[in-house]
Amino acid sequence: MAVPKKRTSKTRKRMRRSHHALKATAAIDLCETCGEPKLRHHVCLECGQYRGTQVIEGRQG
Repeated sequence: MAVPKKRTSKTRKRMRRSHHALKATAAIDLCETCGEPKLRHHVCLECGQYRGTQVIEGRQG
């Protein structure tokens, strides 16, 4: 059974976990139809359109 030979120090553990932090998302655009902020490559939840096509019924209508 594999076990660590030495204890992992706090510094090494924290250096490894430094990449686990949440990053600020830069993938926010404005919807071309209604102008509300939305995630890129996602349906706009306000108007329900994706790339000019009505996909779902949005909150507005």
